[in-house]
Amino acid sequence: MSDAAQPTAAEVRAAAEAVKTALDRHLAAVERRSGEDDPAVYEAFNQLAAAAEAYDELLYDRYDEVTPFEIPGTDESLPPYAGPEEPNALSVLIRRDYAVVEPQRLLAQAERVEAAEYEDGAGADASGTVHGALGVLFGEFEPDEIASRHKEFGLEEGDSTLWVTAADEPADPGEWLEAPFEQIDPQRVVCRFDVSAVFDDEDTEDTEDAEDGADDDDLEDDLDLDGDEDEELEPLDADR
Repeated sequence: MSDAAQPTAAEVRAAAEAVKTALDRHLAAVERRSGEDDPAVYEAFNQLAAAAEAYDELLYDRYDEVTPFEIPGTDESLPPYAGPEEPNALSVLIRRDYAVVEPQRLLAQAERVEAAEYEDGAGADASGTVHGALGVLFGEFEPDEIASRHKEFGLEEGDSTLWVTAADEPADPGEWLEAPFEQIDPQRVVCRFDVSAVFDDEDTEDTEDAEDGADDDDLEDDLDLDGDEDEELEPLDADR
């Protein structure tokens, strides 16, 4: 960037003042919130995120410095929110990626589920393949439980994202089941939250001089990862 295109010190100072104002507005909205889905809080959150992002960019352009702020749920690929001010319904879209790193463990756990369900052995044949085992496990356990016990099932976490989208009215029963992830209007995304190994790498670089054990604990707390991962896993049968 040329000197002529750089923001002035006054512009950076004004952006900093805008962040302070947005902080006050956000706190006031939180203190006056009328419920968990108060649109005033969402609006104040978005204003604070925009002000912080603008200040960060100007600060970098002028002084080659950055802020420690990272606003969850913001993404440059999403347009500004244009949904209803007071949503009467919402949809929660969740994607979690996994790698199958221990197929035998996955198969063994699926066999256990089938053995418990079919005590006489009849019908217990779906878990003989990896895709069959996945069907058994995801049919038996809730997605959140799979996420908290993924290592137990021979899986390794990848990236994940959660989108909350606003709607005017709830969908009719069965209306979207044939194509559940189509027709999502990005302008109705109220907020989104991402978890990625990219964040792990960034935090590791920033804290490489800290103790390894403390780093792992702090990272899990920051990303709100599963709290059950440190529990002792149930041993698998040796012959499986």
